[in-house]
Amino acid sequence: MHGGGLELALVFLLAGVVAVPVFKHFGLGAVLAYLVAGVLLGPHALRLVRDPEPVLAASEIGVVMLLFVIGLELSLPRLRVMKRPVFEVGGLQVLASGAALGLLAHAFGLAWPAALVVGVGLALSSTAVGLQLLAERGELNSDHGRLGFAILLFQDLAAIPLLAAIPLLAHAMPHADASPWLAFAKAIGAIAVLVLGGRLLLRHLFRVIARTNMPEVFTAASLLVVLGSAWLMQAAGLSAGLGAFLAGVLLAESEFRHALESQIQPFEGLLLGLFFMAVGMSLDLRRVAAEPATIAIGVLLLITVKFALLFALGQRPGKLDWRGALRLGAVLAVGGEFSFVAFNEALKSRLIDTMMHDRLNAIVGLSMALTPLLLIAITRLLALDRPKRPARAFDEIPDEHPQVLIAGFGRFGQIIARMLFAQRIRFVAIDPDVEQVDFFRRFGNPIYYGDPSKPSLLRAAGAAKIKVFVIAVDDVDASLRITRLIRRQYPQAKVFVRARDRRHAWQLMDFGVQPLRETFGTSLEMGRDVMIALGVPPDVANDRARRFRELDERLLEAQYLVYGDEDALLQTNADARKELEQLFAAELGEGTFGEVAKKQDAAAPGS
Repeated sequence: MHGGGLELALVFLLAGVVAVPVFKHFGLGAVLAYLVAGVLLGPHALRLVRDPEPVLAASEIGVVMLLFVIGLELSLPRLRVMKRPVFEVGGLQVLASGAALGLLAHAFGLAWPAALVVGVGLALSSTAVGLQLLAERGELNSDHGRLGFAILLFQDLAAIPLLAAIPLLAHAMPHADASPWLAFAKAIGAIAVLVLGGRLLLRHLFRVIARTNMPEVFTAASLLVVLGSAWLMQAAGLSAGLGAFLAGVLLAESEFRHALESQIQPFEGLLLGLFFMAVGMSLDLRRVAAEPATIAIGVLLLITVKFALLFALGQRPGKLDWRGALRLGAVLAVGGEFSFVAFNEALKSRLIDTMMHDRLNAIVGLSMALTPLLLIAITRLLALDRPKRPARAFDEIPDEHPQVLIAGFGRFGQIIARMLFAQRIRFVAIDPDVEQVDFFRRFGNPIYYGDPSKPSLLRAAGAAKIKVFVIAVDDVDASLRITRLIRRQYPQAKVFVRARDRRHAWQLMDFGVQPLRETFGTSLEMGRDVMIALGVPPDVANDRARRFRELDERLLEAQYLVYGDEDALLQTNADARKELEQLFAAELGEGTFGEVAKKQDAAAPGS
């Protein structure tokens, strides 16, 4: 296209607006829509964009913003407990995939230095594709989503020594400042400056900006922090996305977390779409047409090797079930953005020739395009054994200004609804089970059929005026999806969520909501009644139940910070059991606390 930037922007927007709804209609996802739109716009099809390199460079800001938003959902304590999945599982994935793919590259005729670079380069997966696919399906907080993110984080770190090693492997170091030790020192220094400076300055910066009461200045400050952190890391030779991610982590526990997320997300979505279009434009269709068999075999080997290794690593060190391991493999069995960078450096250092460079880029680009299709196929395969529900359109929900919205109308939600009804408190209930809805409507309950994780349905139910959300659905993944949506869309509302178990409760606490464990209260009541039936005085039984509740709630909070570390969980359980035994033993004058009580009684005046 020979027109100006305005015309180019209109073309990109039109392509996204047309392609995404069409592909979504057929269940193919937004990522594939953007990739195909990019191929059509690029220099090998309609030629509306003749040089995709400037577009790709500009659009990488979308990946940067995505990692910043993900960083906002973590915190430094949570990041510390991720060290095992990041370094153990992520390290094993890069080593195993790099070795296997490097051996294949050597078998196809590459020398060992070139084969090593190609193997490790192909072992890196696309952060943008993987995280976008997980986000589209609401799976970022699932077990396989968290493990996938940990692996991607390690891959971003592993790309740095790979790029530093390419000149060494090629025996070409034209400048003395290209020393890998100097690059390593610069990387460590940049991370230290960002972490220490960020902890000292970022909150104060946003407090000052917030006092101006000017939303546009707050937006500008948000973009400045994201892009400034990315620039600092890039200047030190690191991933720009790593800098944005660290900035997000530093602000995850601040009072500005949700405001920052709402400011960045619109830019993130648009620029991510542009990034995928630019990747599509970069696909050399002439190379694919000239060597279709070679490229097809390369794509097949790449996806097969990485999928098999990810499936195995997801189960054993990653502790996923086979379904989660399949989803993990489908998301990450793809080449990555750093693959393009690594192959460009290898070409400059003459490790590979131009023809091999074009082949590898085509293999990586096509693997990105096939990943959404692979994930759709795996998802449908896993859904085959699920019982089918009768198709029916969601109900129209009148906005009658209820104060409470109950998502899920099983036994848990019904009890809450009955208590609200007795107090004449207006509420509305939404449930995705059509039979459940039809049954309870006969008794005059304000319950409607629909998916509570759909923003449009919540808006129709008057969610903007809801004071309290009660999420009482039974499915853990659905509960997390709905909680995430409500916290993003309605951050000021109070949210109470039914938690199936402790792990579910910890996942809900990540969103800053109040989890209510479904069996905890009734178990305490039964335990108290059992003690009374065995002859324990009622006041003692009530006191012990109260103490147990207090101790368990403290334990829940303590374990929340380490719930990704199994050894730490076991230790906190042992410590809590010991503390509980000592508290109850003190009642009888026994144990450590009992001895202290005796000494205090003996020292008291008049004893």
